[in-house]
Amino acid sequence: MMKGSFGKHFLELTFATLFISTSGVLGKHIALDPPVIIWCRAFLALFVLYFYCRHKKISLKIQSNKDLPTLLLSGIFMAGHWVTYFYALKLSNVALGILSLYTFPVITALLEPLFVQSKLSLVQVFLGLLILMGVYVLLPEFDIENDQVLGVLVGVFSALLYALRTLLLKQHVKKYSGTVIIFHQMIIVSVLLVPFLFLMNVTAIPSQIPYLLVLAVITTAVGHTLFVKSLNFFEVSTASIISSLQPIFGIILAYVFLNEIPSVNVYAGGFIILFTVVIESLRSKKS
Repeated sequence: MMKGSFGKHFLELTFATLFISTSGVLGKHIALDPPVIIWCRAFLALFVLYFYCRHKKISLKIQSNKDLPTLLLSGIFMAGHWVTYFYALKLSNVALGILSLYTFPVITALLEPLFVQSKLSLVQVFLGLLILMGVYVLLPEFDIENDQVLGVLVGVFSALLYALRTLLLKQHVKKYSGTVIIFHQMIIVSVLLVPFLFLMNVTAIPSQIPYLLVLAVITTAVGHTLFVKSLNFFEVSTASIISSLQPIFGIILAYVFLNEIPSVNVYAGGFIILFTVVIESLRSKKS
């Protein structure tokens, strides 16, 4: 990669991380149920991506029917990941929600041998245990009736769904542009969540349109497309290290816009989780 282009792609990845990190503040602030928020997010992003592809003359066609099952399944995991993540934010706070979600890089490393021909190393097992310790430190007390504890557990489950989605998509990154992949995922998410529009209160949607537009355009269409695009220019390990800034960005934004101040255990648990993510990323880069 040439020096000039490296700087450009590095900036794109950093901005992608910043844009995606806005989901924490928006997910906590928007006064709608998570499935309704995610439907609006996906549906609005779908139109933005469609017109962008038409403008850029990017083909949205899936090249092979063999790609459909994994793209469909990854879209289902994406829907589940987004909904559970927003429930984690509603139950706890931005810091706890985003840090519990950020267990996904190590969960991905632990699951990867199930998807590709590789063996699980003792180092990965150790890092997995370190992540568990980090999550435990995040918890104020281990009481399942405590909303913050429940929020962290839901956040870790969301991380598992995100890891599965990432592993499924890995084989398509070189074949399709990030925009095309995200476009098809938005279709799947939109269709899956339509029933919730009839089961939940949607009367507040008009008053939340400005925030939903930011979530759909900046966080989703721009942020996720730039991140998937970056996988063409950086190793997954490198992208993981840079995206480790996401919880930091998210916590800063929550402090500025929501006046949320993390407690000492959140700083301690967050440090353990982010330290583990960086170690795993550096380790995978060397291998």
